Amino acid sequence: MNLPNKITVARIFVSVFVLVMLLIPWEQLGIMFPVYTIDGNIIVDLKILIAGGLFVLGSFTDFLDGHIARSRNIVTDFGKVMDSIADKILVNGVLIILAKEGMIPLVVPVVIITRDIVVDSCKMISGNKGKVVAASILGKLKTIFMMVGLSLTMFYNLPFEMIGIPVAKVLVIAATILSVVSGVQYFNNSKELFINDR
Repeated sequence: MNLPNKITVARIFVSVFVLVMLLIPWEQLGIMFPVYTIDGNIIVDLKILIAGGLFVLGSFTDFLDGHIARSRNIVTDFGKVMDSIADKILVNGVLIILAKEGMIPLVVPVVIITRDIVVDSCKMISGNKGKVVAASILGKLKTIFMMVGLSLTMFYNLPFEMIGIPVAKVLVIAATILSVVSGVQYFNNSKELFINDR
């Protein structure tokens, strides 16, 4: 297994740790994480901060494994599949949990996950026909906005929250909009494959 694939597999484990950190009812197990108050009215839970730190680590490895694979020309089918799985576990899992906790709008994971299903279906059909539809710059921007937005959300939008600027929310909403636009763009670039198959 080459280095990028090892990093990808490691990201899957990190992603699972993030979800475990957020999902386990630690209080019922007798484990209490400290809760802090910042600037008089910003309540910060250490459990969420730890999950946020792990999320940032996982997000960084997403960039790192792809960069190494491309720069060394060692992109593999295993790496492509596992990279997609790792991304879905990390981002979609966190989206669902944060929506459940009321930290982001419920519509966000619904839109993102629906878009992923459509795009992944297009990729599967394109792959079966031996064609590759390249990811657009909007899709890459969506990923960056979402990673940064979710990271800031789990860090309670600090330090921006102290001056009343909802940077985390703006980035997550922008990522959701870009997700829809890039998904439509991807579908339009693939639709000839469906038309010719009828």
